[in-house]
Amino acid sequence: MPRLAKPLPLPTTQARQIWLHAQRLDTRAPFGEGAAAVADAVAHLGYVQIDTINVIERCHHHILFSRIPYYRRADLRHAQSVDKSVFEYWTHALSYVPSDDFRFFLPAMREHRREGHKWYASVKPADTRKVMRLLRAGPLTIRDIEDDVLTEKEHLWQSRKPSKRALQLAFYTGVATVSERQGMLKTYELMTRHFGWDTLPKPASAKEITAYLLDRALRSQGVVSLDSACHLDAPSKKGVAALIASRVRRGELVPVSLEGAGKQEHWAQPSALEPGEVSADLVHILSPFDPLIIQRKRTSLIFGYNHLFEAYVPKAKRKLGYFALPVLVGDEIVAALDLKADRQNKKLLMQKWTWVGQGKKTARRKELKQKIEDELDRFERFQLAE
Repeated sequence: MPRLAKPLPLPTTQARQIWLHAQRLDTRAPFGEGAAAVADAVAHLGYVQIDTINVIERCHHHILFSRIPYYRRADLRHAQSVDKSVFEYWTHALSYVPSDDFRFFLPAMREHRREGHKWYASVKPADTRKVMRLLRAGPLTIRDIEDDVLTEKEHLWQSRKPSKRALQLAFYTGVATVSERQGMLKTYELMTRHFGWDTLPKPASAKEITAYLLDRALRSQGVVSLDSACHLDAPSKKGVAALIASRVRRGELVPVSLEGAGKQEHWAQPSALEPGEVSADLVHILSPFDPLIIQRKRTSLIFGYNHLFEAYVPKAKRKLGYFALPVLVGDEIVAALDLKADRQNKKLLMQKWTWVGQGKKTARRKELKQKIEDELDRFERFQLAE
């Protein structure tokens, strides 16, 4: 993309403050509490990733806890199943997304309905008819289907149950949605019946989806690059790049030269460039799937921290541990803690504590350790509650 204006120099210290404010990690309780706080947090972030690993609490609950101090798991269930303010769908991964954003996902659903889905190409029409007959009769979990003849998996994450694959295909095509979760057990419901719709909303246009992707990134990231705005979505880059150029010409975005970024271009809204300072007393023990961490190269550029996800690395080769959690103190990532919840004995086990960044400096070590241990007490209560 050609440069349209001289970029403003942006030191990483300022970029950290901008990003933390955009992520709402610069204040203790930015969204309040309860199911309404869950809805507001998901709406602001744009999505909250879902994952099955539960060595500690699963990441969707963990991400919300980082921004909602009095978060309870029931708050998310209420938002999804009662208020219906959030629903599940694919962003860069399976995620909770705001129900108000539903129409931006409809074109992808229609494409899967029209052309199929590469992960579920083996689903047979008879299996689809079977699960649709059951769904029309009422909400359905995979445990309700007991007459499947198991088949061989075609890839590691595929179910051996043909009905489960058919349900998942119905999910991606927008015919069905997940109306409730108990742990990772999903209850499926017809999309229209779940939301009380006679018909599905009008889908967003390609132009509207492009604006949605850029606006979501600007809101939750503050300073954006083409890679960060289109995370794992290369086909969207051309349209987003053109929209960025248009907004720069109109003065709605300004190009910035982020310290250490080299030739990689970044942009921000002028109003985002004056964030407040982040309190040095704020401590967040983050999920490796947190939006602040999931884009590893961006986290490394702005925080100087290279996160290693080592759950699938042989134990002897791990550096941070099986499921290390970055620790943010103020505006610096200072440690990585490999924790494990021993739910039977109601303990949070410390597998490994690794100092990183400013945490390596012994002059601050005692003060940082006390702050982190205080937060660990609160984190342990969350892990072992309910």
